[in-house]
Amino acid sequence: MKQSGLLRRRPGYYSVKVGANLLLLAAGWTAFALIGQSWWQLVTAAFLAVMFTQTGFIGHDAGHHQIAASKRVNNLLGRVHADLLIGLSYGWWISKHNRHHSHPNHVDRDPDIADGAIAFTEDQARVRSGAYAWLARHQAWLFFPMLLLEGLALHVAGVQALLERTGNANSRKAKLTEAGLLTAHVAGYLAALFVVLSPLQAVVFLLVHQGLFGLYMGCSFAPNHKGMPIFGKDDRIDFLRRQVLTSRNIRGHRFTDFALGGLNYQIEHHLFPSMPRPSLRHAQKLVRSFCARHGIAYHETGLFDSYAQVLRHLHAVGGPLRPELEY
Repeated sequence: MKQSGLLRRRPGYYSVKVGANLLLLAAGWTAFALIGQSWWQLVTAAFLAVMFTQTGFIGHDAGHHQIAASKRVNNLLGRVHADLLIGLSYGWWISKHNRHHSHPNHVDRDPDIADGAIAFTEDQARVRSGAYAWLARHQAWLFFPMLLLEGLALHVAGVQALLERTGNANSRKAKLTEAGLLTAHVAGYLAALFVVLSPLQAVVFLLVHQGLFGLYMGCSFAPNHKGMPIFGKDDRIDFLRRQVLTSRNIRGHRFTDFALGGLNYQIEHHLFPSMPRPSLRHAQKLVRSFCARHGIAYHETGLFDSYAQVLRHLHAVGGPLRPELEY
């Protein structure tokens, strides 16, 4: 990878990417201000949901130090794009995402498969009762509707993490910086909605915008690992297999790369997390041939088939809670 130059930073690409993204985001808010009190603003809400997710992808790249050689520059870009522009805690997400990258689909170690609204293993499902059990039984049917709440869940989780009084002086200082940026975002966002729109329009705009943002974000991340092999907490496996066997690539073209923020090359991203986004597609051929030579399964599928695999897995996980004949 080094000899091919695929690990080198791509300042030209990211300068254009960040600049274009900021212009489109500004265009969306400008259209919002010019349209004023109108139900056509729901179109603006949908556009801004797309732009919020695209902005989140840039924050993701900054978090992996893909953009700049300087950690300080990456963190600055990450905080601006995550905290200020879309209202998500950059520090909370980095901590959670790094743990995921270290142990993807590893029970008790990967926070992305921790027991929550969704049960990812049968052991998680079996211990549920009441409404929680009902949710697990029907989670395959409810998965996409639940993603409409993902944006809100990310906002809440980030704020909760910032309110925790943990860490050293430097981490507390970083939390204060993030808290200021998040406060500025929330204040500006709500002020814009309730000043420009009627109260009812503002509430509907918020629900549509945040719902579609969560749906798009969830649909971009869901294919990456859901339904792929899960390791037990006592399993020991080497880095290469841990990253490749638990990851799923999505076939597609340039538009797929754009729509999924490069996450469609999940295997390459997990093996080389600091590799700039535009280099991932070129790394795929090298990684795929290496895996073939060493007999390591390399999983790649279409986008819609990936969703089908995710839903089949979630349905199977809820099986022990369904009536015996159905199961």
